[in-house]
This record gives sequence, structure tokens and C-alpha cells, in this order.
Amino acid sequence: MRFAPSAILSILASRRLLLPVDVLTSSIVSMALTPSNKRRKNQGVEPERSGSALLCSFGKTQPQLAAAGRGNDTMKYSGIGGQAVIEGIMMQNGDDYAIAVRKPDGEIEVKRDRYVSLTEKYPILGLPFIRGVFKFADSMVVGMRALTWSCSFFEDDEDAQPGKFEQWLDRVFGEKLESILMTVVMIFSFIMAIGIFMLLPLGIARICKPFIPSETAMAVLEGVIRIVIFIIYIKLVSRMEDIRRTFMYHGSEHKCINCLEHGLALNVANVRGSSKEHKRCGTSFIMIVMIISILFFMVIRTDTVWLRFLSRIVLIPVIAGVSYEFLRFAGRHDSKLVNLLSRPGMWMQGLTTTEPDDSMIEVAIAAVEEVFDWKAYLDENFPGWKETE
Repeated sequence: MRFAPSAILSILASRRLLLPVDVLTSSIVSMALTPSNKRRKNQGVEPERSGSALLCSFGKTQPQLAAAGRGNDTMKYSGIGGQAVIEGIMMQNGDDYAIAVRKPDGEIEVKRDRYVSLTEKYPILGLPFIRGVFKFADSMVVGMRALTWSCSFFEDDEDAQPGKFEQWLDRVFGEKLESILMTVVMIFSFIMAIGIFMLLPLGIARICKPFIPSETAMAVLEGVIRIVIFIIYIKLVSRMEDIRRTFMYHGSEHKCINCLEHGLALNVANVRGSSKEHKRCGTSFIMIVMIISILFFMVIRTDTVWLRFLSRIVLIPVIAGVSYEFLRFAGRHDSKLVNLLSRPGMWMQGLTTTEPDDSMIEVAIAAVEEVFDWKAYLDENFPGWKETE
């Protein structure tokens, strides 16, 4: 499906996502939830996963459901993950992913596609502490594909005539224009994110340097400023109606997976009663990155100002790699210590997930069912589960 370049620009840059940084945030959510190997339909045995086996639910409602005889208070990993898109959900199961979108006419459109990750193509990139960076790159690609397709249903004015600049772009780049624009958006998103969340906190913290002689205290202050900026940023973008709805779809994605991973049949009633939070959401990943960056910059010090700024950029892959490994570990373990360490990310999810309505839950269910045989999963992991609500 091809659509006008103006739709991409208006939807991504202004009306739909406010700032391109939201594309980065949405892709981080995808990275944190995307598995590396799939459960194929009608497959009885779940393979060992070498990628982000990190989806664990952790909410207040799940134990209550178990106590009521609906579901199990013990989570069992399913291997699926996803992200919210414009008026829809992308769910991924290994190499396969599905995008479900609620169109303006109320119908649900589902698209299934396939993407082979870099770590699968080149096994050396799947080594611990290295794979996190390339998982992020994979998520950017899949996330932008999903966002682009979801945007295609919401053009501002299909009858509007393209402007001279748009005509020039279309004439010069032709069919490649859409992919070029999306690449530019991704690059700009990444640069904006580095500037806002890495360099700006350091600059603000440097103002306080004359009053804080301790380098350790300065590193903590920089980290606190980084967290505050992130919270303010999320608060600001969440004031937009489209972003609020995206956060609702984000909640429906979590609820669907929590529903299945606690042994409940995938239907609207069960999904509605499931938790909208789990400890390895992409928001948790961002929080862990910010916390780990404090620890890194406590140890790595330099008196040269430009080297300080450079270190914040150069160490991004290292910090992201360590953060990824922590979340991967957290997703495979359910100990009290892991849950305690995951708590800050859980609190932060209160900013990026909100309760969805039933129509959003239906979209999430449609995306899950396109790439995941949930009945086979429940048969294997929760013998005796009931089809009824």
C-alpha cells in the first residue's frame, strides 16, 4: 500500500507522534518485547530462545484472577511480544510479525509479514552484551515498518493535491521515497533522543558543578535529571489525543500477553481483567538504561568537558547491551530480588500504559492470533485450562 509523502510527514512529525523521538520510544518498546525464535502454529514443543526471552507479567490483578479460579498466579513465558502503533498493535513471534489496525470505518485490518533478525543472520552478533545493540536495530526496522503501515490508513486528505516540494520529491526518488523518508525519521529520532536524554542532562548538571565537588554526586545528579526529563517528556506527549490512544493500545498489548501467560483463554473478558504492566516492557528498558548509566558514569570520569559529552555517546551501545542482558535475565527469573530490581521500571509504566477499551483489546487479540497458536501454548503449559470465560 503506497501513500503520499505528506501523510508520512504530517502523521509522524506533527499530528500523530508529535516528535520523531516517539518513533524511537515506540521502537524501544518493540525491542524489549520482541522474541528471537517463534512458536510455530500447531507446534507442541517450545524451542529454547537465544534472544529477548523477557516477557514476564507483574501486576496486581493477576493473582486476584488466580484466587478467583481464573488463571494462574505463576507466569509461564510465551515468547511473543510487540508494540503499539497508530490505532493498532504489532505482535511478533520469532521471525513472523502481524500488525492489526482499527481502520476509520471500524473494521480491523491485519497484515502478516516476516523479518529475519541480524543476530539470526550473523550468529556472532548474538553474543551476550553485543546482541542488545543489534536487537535495538532490528526493532527499529520492524517498528518503523509497522508504524508506516498503520499510518497509511489515516491520511489527512486523500483528495488534496500534492505541493510542488512533494511533487519534486516524488519525481526524484520515485518508489523509494517512502523508505527514504522513514530512514530520515529514524536517524533524526536517534539524534534527538541522544541530545535530549544523554547530552542535555549532562549540560544541566555541569551548571551545578561549582556547588557539587563530588564526581559521584554529579553522576547521580545527572542521572536524576535524565529521569526527570524523561518523565516530563512523557507527560507532555501524553497530552495529545493520539498519544493517549497509543498508550491505551500499549496497555492492551500487555494485557493480552499477561492473559495468556497466566493460563487464561484469549478473549476480551479475560484480557480486560489482566494486568497492563509487566517487568520487561520497553519502558522498563529505558528506566534500566538510565539507572545503569549512573553506575557507569560514577566510574568513568574525565576532566575534559568535550570528552564527557563524547563518552555519553560512545558508551550508549555498552549501556544498552548491559541493560538488555539484565532485562533478558529478569524475564527468565521470577525471584524476589529480580522483582525488586524491576520495580522502578514497573512504576514508570504507569506513564506509558493506560487501560484500553474493549475495541482496542479486540485489535490486540487479532494481532496475537495471526502469529501465535495460543491454544496449543495453553495446552502445553496449563493443562486443564478452560475455554470459557
